[in-house]
Order: sequence, then structure tokens, then C-alpha cells
Amino acid sequence: MDETKKRKITVVGMGYVGLSNAVLLSQHHSVTALDIIEDRVELINRRQSPIRDAEIEDYLENRTLDLTATTNAEVAYRDAEFVIVATPTNYDPDKNYFDTSSVEAVVRQVTALNPDAVIIIKSTVPVGYTENARRELHNGNLLFSPEFLREGKALYDCLYPSRVIMGVPTGSLKLMDAAQTFAQMLKQGALKKDIPTLYMNPSEAEAVKLFANTYLAMRVSFFNELDTYSEIRSLHTKAIIEGVCLDPRIGSHYNNPSFGYGGYCLPKDTKQLLANYESVPNNIISAIVDANRTRKDFVAQRILDKRPSLVGVYRLTMKKDSDNFRQSSIQGIMKRIKGKGIEVVVYEPTLDAEEFFHSRVIRDLTAFKTMCDVIISNRMHEELRDCANKVYTRDLFGKD
Repeated sequence: MDETKKRKITVVGMGYVGLSNAVLLSQHHSVTALDIIEDRVELINRRQSPIRDAEIEDYLENRTLDLTATTNAEVAYRDAEFVIVATPTNYDPDKNYFDTSSVEAVVRQVTALNPDAVIIIKSTVPVGYTENARRELHNGNLLFSPEFLREGKALYDCLYPSRVIMGVPTGSLKLMDAAQTFAQMLKQGALKKDIPTLYMNPSEAEAVKLFANTYLAMRVSFFNELDTYSEIRSLHTKAIIEGVCLDPRIGSHYNNPSFGYGGYCLPKDTKQLLANYESVPNNIISAIVDANRTRKDFVAQRILDKRPSLVGVYRLTMKKDSDNFRQSSIQGIMKRIKGKGIEVVVYEPTLDAEEFFHSRVIRDLTAFKTMCDVIISNRMHEELRDCANKVYTRDLFGKD
């Protein structure tokens, strides 16, 4: 394929992954953003971001982008050369498997409306999914390209990617050509130069995503268990972590204790990888999943030991400057405390509801701080400094 030609691209799903890719690619190509939520589509067409991400907000407002959003699948797919699938694939604990139905729905629609389009799956899927989908959905134009983006920093991570990985079926010159063209388009929109690019079969690319996130979860769990040990033994956690992390082989990333790993990716990706192991011998992978439950049990018990009558949850979001609280670890603490009959109230400015899982939502921060016996916060915030004696957090470094 001609790598300098302006392409017609459709991106399906306007979450962090889809919107950041749509913005990145629309700098040089004609991009149609497809989503089922009309309000989200309208915001994008007004050049406003439906999610909190500083770079996305800046690029939508201030950059020249060839980007149009729609809810009309037929219009979106009809002339597309590339279709990027970034729909949600939540983990189904009953099936022990990602719910990939949204991906399959897209593939079926594209196959019916535009069978020549190359489909790049960016939704996280189980190992072996793409190859199975090629057979079962009767579409030989499927590629897999994992994303490695942080919530709230999604476009930044597209502009400065650690690597580009393309999963291409072995022996297909046509799809290898398409994969090289797509990788070049991603790098064309990036600000970072000399981006490492790897080509492998789709199952290996799927494994890269799951193993990478599981490693990060393992690292979070390691420092959380170090913190548990220090708290029980009355040791200074921060001093120990600083001493450990001065070893350049270890480094200082992902070392700030928390209530457990959470967010959209790590909990579901670790469980899916463990499910993929099935009869494969393992100790570490299963321990990573177990360690997160143990950490939440420990943190909840430390709060219960204070014998509070009313516990306040300050922010459900995982990170500072985020509006997303899917699978946030603090929710696990909240459920454990409520399970012991303790009343819990929530302060979350981004939540437009009177209750959250049957807990009152308090909108007045001063009243919230006054009424609570203990306030739990996964990360310390400046507006809690005046009631720091009530706050339980394991945040030691003030990082996200």
C-alpha cells in the first residue's frame, strides 16, 4: 500500500482508546468516529472531548483534524479502508472470559457492508481470539494491534508510544502490507521518533497485551505487600521503597502503595490471562489475582479496626484528574466495609446521582468532612489536608 496516501478510516467506540486513536490519525487522514451514544458524538462534532484527557481536549479544540463523528454504522463503514475496533470487552466472571460480543458485532457489520475493509482490533481479547474470529466470522481481513494507554493520558501515550505492535496472520503478504501501512499511519501522527515496531502473529500480539498488564499488576501488588508488611511491623514504608527503588534494575515506577490495582484494564486482563492458562502450570499469575483480593481485605480491616460509625469515600476515581471509576480499587474497600454493617457515604463530584450502590452521595465537601469518622482516599488530595487526622490513605509519593 502507498504509505503517503490519505486514507479513509473508521474508529468504532469513543472511549479512551478509540478517541485517542481517532484524534491521532485524523491529523493526516480522513477519520469517521462511530459510537452508539448520541451525546458523545455531538460533543466530538463540536470539538469537545467527552472524556477528561488534556491532550485530547487540546487537539480537538486547537488542531486541524479531519474528524467526523456519527451514530450511523452504514455511513461509517461504507467507504472505509481501515476499521479500528475499540469497543469495550469487559470480563465475564461466569464465563471466565472476555465479553467480546461488541467486537463480533462490528466485524459482522463490516463484513456485510464493506468486506474489503481491513479491520484492526484494538479491544483487549483473549489469546487466540483473532485467529478464531477470522474463521468463525468468515473475514480474512482481521489484524490485532494492542494499545498501551493510560486513562487520562491516552492521546499523550499515542503521541509518545513505547512501541507499535501488529498481529498479522503468518504467510499473508496482503495483510502484512496493510499492517505496515497502518503502523506507519500511527507513527506518522506521533511526536516521538524512532518508535520500536514489531510484527508477530495475532495470538502472540494478544499475549503481549495480557502479559504486559499482568506484569504491571504484579508490580503494584509487590509494593502493596511491602506496604502491608511495613504497616503491620510499624516500619517506615517510604524509606524502604526508596531504598529498594534506587536499584536501577528496579526503578521508581509503579511503586506507590494503593488500595489495590484497579481501573479498566488490570483487573480484567489479569483474570483473562489466568483463564488462558487453564491446564498450564503456574504460580505467579494466580498469585497476582489473589494478592489483589488480599490487599483489599487488609485495607478494609485496618479501617474497621478504627471502629467508625460513618466512613466517607473521597473520590471513586482511580487517579487524580480522572473522571473514570470503572473497577476502582476503592470500591472493593467500600463493599467490604458496608458488608460489616458500617454506613458509607461518597463524595464524588463527577457522579450525577443521589446514591452509589445504596450509599448516599454527599455533594457538600465541608459537610462530608465534618460528618465522617474516617475518610478513605486511594490518593491524598490537597483539599483533605485540613482533616488529615481522619484520612486513611496509603499514598506515599503523591503520584497517580
